[in-house]
Amino acid sequence: MGVVIPLEDKKNKQASVKPLVDLTMSDMERVNQLILSKAGSDVQMIPEVANHLISSGGKRLRPMLTLAAASMFGYEGDAHIKLATSVEFMHTATLLHDDVVDESDLRRGKSTARTIWGNQASVLVGDFLLGQAFRMMVDVGSLEALDVLSTAASVIAEGEVLQLSVAKNMETTEDDYLQVIRAKTAALFAAAAEVGPIVAATGKADRNALKSYGMNLGLAFQLVDDVLDYGGSSIDLGKNVGDDFREGKITLPVILSYRRGTPEDRAFWREAIEGGNNDGPNLEKAVGLIRRYGGLTDTIARAQHYGTIARDALAPLPASSWKSALVEVIDFCIDRVS
Repeated sequence: MGVVIPLEDKKNKQASVKPLVDLTMSDMERVNQLILSKAGSDVQMIPEVANHLISSGGKRLRPMLTLAAASMFGYEGDAHIKLATSVEFMHTATLLHDDVVDESDLRRGKSTARTIWGNQASVLVGDFLLGQAFRMMVDVGSLEALDVLSTAASVIAEGEVLQLSVAKNMETTEDDYLQVIRAKTAALFAAAAEVGPIVAATGKADRNALKSYGMNLGLAFQLVDDVLDYGGSSIDLGKNVGDDFREGKITLPVILSYRRGTPEDRAFWREAIEGGNNDGPNLEKAVGLIRRYGGLTDTIARAQHYGTIARDALAPLPASSWKSALVEVIDFCIDRVS
């Protein structure tokens, strides 16, 4: 089941993450080496579980943001390598924990770690990776960077708990949901970008610009993920299409469809999400209602809005290949729904 969503003012050239990948390639090789090193342990199951997810083909966008955000200000040390690796470990730990909480069976087209090694191992290996992340932050020796990333770790955990509190609750508002994704997803994007100028010892304005860029990029990224769950493919999404529906997750397309629908439509959503009646035919009906009430197109419009804020955050910075690559990442994240 796929839905092609036309975007207004679409460029002829498809946006790409390749410029950022090319610019950070040599540093990412060092990050990947450090990832393999720090994921190692004498306890055999730890590297097995960690490497299962680490090697599963993610773009590693978050650590690339850290590398780019440091390099664009002329940083030449190695602190950004350790911080980028810390960011990736934080993200990987979150995925391991998320899959347990959500009872997910597929991640980036592969069986989740929990389906192979069990929930306990997934949680504990996630905790190990968080510990390694904080050890690397301490090694860097920047209290400001440590403060930013440790605060993000706390905010992410709060977001996870908040998501649990609104799960399967159809009275969740758009503001409630934005609060969840701001904490659960966007906070790590913001922190990943902010620590770059910190280690590069730039001014407060540059730091705030990259923080705002990361936060709004993260919001746009998650909103597009919400759309792909109802109008994409498993290849695009890295998990089963419709997983959010089957897991009873309240996402923005659902919120908009529920609030705009008839009393009969709202009764369907309550039965499907709150009552757990989320089989194949109901998924088809859910997609139909979301499309009827503009849930996909309006969620994309929200993503474009946050993308514009991210672009404006970078606008005062001097022109450079780094800046251009970061701007193109915004379009790439949104263009995934084309």
